[in-house]
Amino acid sequence: MSYILINYFGGIITNNNTVGMITDITRSSTHDGPGIRTVVFLKGCPLNCAWCHNPECISGEIQVLHYPEKCIGCGMCEQGCFAGAKVVCGMEMTVSSVMEPILADRGYYKNGGGVTISGGEPMMQREFTSALVDACKAEGIHTGVETSFIIYDEDIFKKLDLIMFDLKLPDDERHKKWTGVPVSKIKENILRAAELGIPMLARTPVVPGVNADSETIGEISEFLRAIPAVYKYELLAYHPLGISKRRALNIPEIEFEIPKKQLMEELKHYAFVR
Repeated sequence: MSYILINYFGGIITNNNTVGMITDITRSSTHDGPGIRTVVFLKGCPLNCAWCHNPECISGEIQVLHYPEKCIGCGMCEQGCFAGAKVVCGMEMTVSSVMEPILADRGYYKNGGGVTISGGEPMMQREFTSALVDACKAEGIHTGVETSFIIYDEDIFKKLDLIMFDLKLPDDERHKKWTGVPVSKIKENILRAAELGIPMLARTPVVPGVNADSETIGEISEFLRAIPAVYKYELLAYHPLGISKRRALNIPEIEFEIPKKQLMEELKHYAFVR
């Protein structure tokens, strides 16, 4: 079977054997923090957002994504699916092996670039996340995480250069309906992390039928505006990239409407700008 992540880098660069469950390492990303970044996606998340575009990162276990439309009937499933009809998602990697592509990319980390640890929820693998942050910081690499803030770990957060987080809905009832967990603990953790003085980038995925209205965005904005550490608030338009992966994982899928450009522009008037 083919793997979402294949390590092409030979040799050991660091000496940390802490193991994490990884789904992907994306290089030269410009959407996961400032500058050009290498993004490490970890498996496992306590949320189950109905619109999640990385549903393969929800479970902490290795999974197989099935794409029957790609099957060519070669009968070579056990040897490896070269057609991409069966894709194994999840690979155990040490901090040492993850650092290899990171260090290979360090020439691109100028102008604020660096490494972003994402998922899933990085705090579900706290030992690995902490060790990877330490390895990056030892190399002088700007390091951030993308977190739901459902889990708080001050020891990790205070070592970071940047904390990115989503605030999807402002009230417990709707947040639990669409993500599986209430938002009150998340808000509490946002306020706790803000006291550390680490720059924080807040985002809201705009999903029609869920939060794509001025009242909801305005309420989220008012909460974030009162937090000096939040230097920027972004609205991100929903996209359906997770639909095919949900289908391949045989988990329930909901396809939402893609918000129109005009709606996004209107909602931006209700999102604060520093």
